[in-house]
Amino acid sequence: MATLAPALPIAAPRAAPRAVAGWLFGVAALVFAMVVVGGITRLTESGLSIVRWDVVSGTLPPLTDAAWQAEFAAYQQSSQYQLMNRGMSLDEFKGIFFWEYVHRLLGRLIGLAFALPLAWFWLKGRIPAGYKPRLLALLALGALQGTIGWWMVSSGLVGRTEVAHTRLAVHLTTALTIIAGLLWTALDLTAGKSKAPPARWVLPLAALLTVQIVWGAFTAGLRAGHASNTWPLMAGQLVPDGLSLALAGLTADPFTVHFLHRSLAIAVALATLLVAAHIWQRGARPQTAALAAAVSAQFVLGVATVLSGVALPLGVAHQGMAALLVASTVWAAHSSRRRV
Repeated sequence: MATLAPALPIAAPRAAPRAVAGWLFGVAALVFAMVVVGGITRLTESGLSIVRWDVVSGTLPPLTDAAWQAEFAAYQQSSQYQLMNRGMSLDEFKGIFFWEYVHRLLGRLIGLAFALPLAWFWLKGRIPAGYKPRLLALLALGALQGTIGWWMVSSGLVGRTEVAHTRLAVHLTTALTIIAGLLWTALDLTAGKSKAPPARWVLPLAALLTVQIVWGAFTAGLRAGHASNTWPLMAGQLVPDGLSLALAGLTADPFTVHFLHRSLAIAVALATLLVAAHIWQRGARPQTAALAAAVSAQFVLGVATVLSGVALPLGVAHQGMAALLVASTVWAAHSSRRRV
């Protein structure tokens, strides 16, 4: 009587932490590109050129003359056109439409670049234990960011020529938070988690950097960068007259917001360089170099942006470097947990 051969055991799916980390680093790079394009969109006054939020149908740009005319007619009903761009030609409209369209298209691309590989890694059992809730949280945060983007745009469609600067701050801060979350998770996957508490410098520096980013967004949203084109003096003084010390002034007066942003820049630079010196002594040499280079470049770009009267290339570089400064801070902070 023939005997059946014993069944071979089915191998359990193997986690692939480095593959998952590589994917997250790639998504972080896409979000960085989104931040840069967002800076261009803001500085070219392009963000209000698309007055509808069509998640699916808005994927394709206008492809016919009639479609362009319809898109332009919709924009002509907006306050920005009525109050600031009345008489704009269709070709000029196409110029500002381009950057907002690219910005939204990148958002859709990032969503797919995160959701589809996440589903694949999940179904194949490649996600290491304990990481699924975190990845789902990042997916939810990305979806929320799309909603925040429309919430921001909608604030500028009626009675204004620009979006609300507070909503712009929420939008930018969320984007940088997503970058930080992606990088921290990827570093956990490659370097390993640590139960050690953060180094003492991490939370104070993160808080200071967050405040500076928020006031940077206020500066962009209020066009406060044009309040002065001199440095280190502002209106001929280190501490100029005319500052508004009321809460509304600290957050909404362009002159005061500009002064706070440039003053906070000095505090951020000094604090970050002190942290860099500290982690250098602990042997974190690559992290030290990245952190010191990023904050130094950001400070120089900030001054150059002011002196140039907010020239577009410098303003965009300044926003992009803010994202790189966040990334280098995350890298240093993650390293500190393993060195405490």
